[in-house]
Amino acid sequence: MTSLRDAAMKSKAWPFEEARRVLKRYEKKDPEKGYVLFETGYGPSGLPHIGTFGEVARTTMIRRAFETISDIPTRLLCFSDDMDGMRKVPENVPNQELLKANIQKPLTEVPDPFEEFESFGHHNNAMLRRFLDTFGFEYEFASATEYYKSGKFDAILLKAAEKYDEIMAIMLKSLREERQQTYSCFLPIHPETGRVLYVPMKNVDAKAGTVTFDDEEGREWTLPITGGNVKLQWKPDFGARWAALDVDFEMYGKDHSTNTPIYDGICRVLGGRAPEHFTYELFLDANGEKISKSKGNGLSIDEWLTYASTESLSYFMYLKPKTAKRLWWDVIPKMVDEYHQQLRAYPDQDIDQQVNNPVWHIHGGNPPESKMVVPFAMLLNLASVAGATDKDGLWGFIKRYAPEATPETHPDLDQAAGFAVRYFHDFVAPERQFRLPSDQERAAMADLVARLEALPDQDLHLTFADADPSEALQTMVFAVGKEHGFENLREWFQALYEVLLGASQGPRFGGFIALYGVKETIALINRGLAGELAA
Repeated sequence: MTSLRDAAMKSKAWPFEEARRVLKRYEKKDPEKGYVLFETGYGPSGLPHIGTFGEVARTTMIRRAFETISDIPTRLLCFSDDMDGMRKVPENVPNQELLKANIQKPLTEVPDPFEEFESFGHHNNAMLRRFLDTFGFEYEFASATEYYKSGKFDAILLKAAEKYDEIMAIMLKSLREERQQTYSCFLPIHPETGRVLYVPMKNVDAKAGTVTFDDEEGREWTLPITGGNVKLQWKPDFGARWAALDVDFEMYGKDHSTNTPIYDGICRVLGGRAPEHFTYELFLDANGEKISKSKGNGLSIDEWLTYASTESLSYFMYLKPKTAKRLWWDVIPKMVDEYHQQLRAYPDQDIDQQVNNPVWHIHGGNPPESKMVVPFAMLLNLASVAGATDKDGLWGFIKRYAPEATPETHPDLDQAAGFAVRYFHDFVAPERQFRLPSDQERAAMADLVARLEALPDQDLHLTFADADPSEALQTMVFAVGKEHGFENLREWFQALYEVLLGASQGPRFGGFIALYGVKETIALINRGLAGELAA
């Protein structure tokens, strides 16, 4: 029988493929630091967006995969670049004038526009940690401000001064000529204004550990490199951090991919070993544009969690990380239902199939049982026809469809019912467009009503004692469409959705009848035929 480790070592699931690359780093000897370090970076120049969550979720999946194939301890460090200067004011925060007055100051020195924390950087860090804690991630948080000011980066900064010419040689090759004239890998913090200065260095004294420069007004300053007086530009900072912390793995978006040789080169110049990296494709908004912290386009983590579970978002993050994905409201129902499909499949799979199932990676090898006996898409349609204002309005229908289900025994279904009502009212209801049926459609719908009225017992579990009521009803609907000359049965089902639900797509209609009820469906069709819904 195949063991879990054997199955993991041959799995084609991308977290295991990445985990095996990390393991290969230590095939000859274990890390001297005693653990493998996974790192994620966060630029707190704006409110954390869903892509930031994605990095931690995906890195956690690789970390858990690594722990399955290796006994080497691991750590996950979420590093915030909160000492970066605020280059521009995000559009989606209050007190814009306050922020404009603090342009170029380190984010942990910029006042919090929400007036809740000691700085804008502290506010955004707190938001990130709250989001990550919501998902139960096991991580350690690190602040660039704390690392620079406490002296944790002093050794690597002094090394950077020693290797200044080599670092500059790497950087200058990547810059336009006019930028080369003013570029320095060191950014001093002005002693008076507190701003991060982008000025050339007049002298870098590695022995004294100082830099000398002129500020924007032409005044000369000499500052110690250590103690938080100077920080590194963001590209050198990437490589220096890898060298300082001996990072083994870090992933980042495709927009960083051209910088990978720079990060790696600087890490090596500073005596480090470049980590394994993984470049993922970017998330897109409704218009196909890259989502941005400063613009606030795309979905936030809070917005997703208003309409669906944390697990559905993790499922979205697992899927095809090398493919650009549109991240908008309409993907949520599909992700919820696909996640539960994978959960239901898991118990009947062998170990080789299980380690390739997304839910193994979402739940670290221990996925729960799905109690989602009604798909999310079906709950949305039920909310539509039932006129439900809360989840209690759906439970009467659910209990008739699945008598064994209760909010207590099926918490995931209960949660989804609440989400469905909210999602329906916010996104589905405003977009519904009912229409009248054509003559062909009218005749078919009247026939369907007659067949439903002819059922011997309104209790479907008695009527279809030896069959699944949903499947039996689906067969009936299918037969009606066929007998009424719909060569493409898709057009028949689309007519049902457009006339009765006000949408061009919908659920398996047999399942919908079983859930909503035969009498209720008859009444709904009659309302559609009478033109009440279109009116």
